[in-house]
Amino acid sequence: MNPKSANVGIVIVSHSPLVAEGAADMVRQMVGDCVPLAWSGGNAEGGLGTHAAGILAAIERAWSDAGVAVFVDLGGAETNSEMAIEMLGEPRSGRVIICNAPLVEGAVMAAAEASGGAVLARVVATAQELSP
Repeated sequence: MNPKSANVGIVIVSHSPLVAEGAADMVRQMVGDCVPLAWSGGNAEGGLGTHAAGILAAIERAWSDAGVAVFVDLGGAETNSEMAIEMLGEPRSGRVIICNAPLVEGAVMAAAEASGGAVLARVVATAQELSP
């Protein structure tokens, strides 16, 4: 957890560890260290897929009392992210939102918004403006 951060955290979830790590690296290079950032990629065995425990751990690493925006690549990533959010329990689960936005571009735009101190709803809205 990172309760000291005033900025919304960003979590990137991909079926591929390389995609998740690469997208997170791009976000970090674009906005620096002012935004809590974590990623989860691959299944528990290291293959393609996602798993709720890994996503939960990523949410914990990127946790901010301002909330966390989660970006996913495919349907299974969304389902496992929903499970991870439920595992947080109330009231923290209410401060995590899965964004309907492109993974890389959405995460970069959301992180840029978060770096300026925007609230979770604004961070999510900025990312979702990119949705087709």
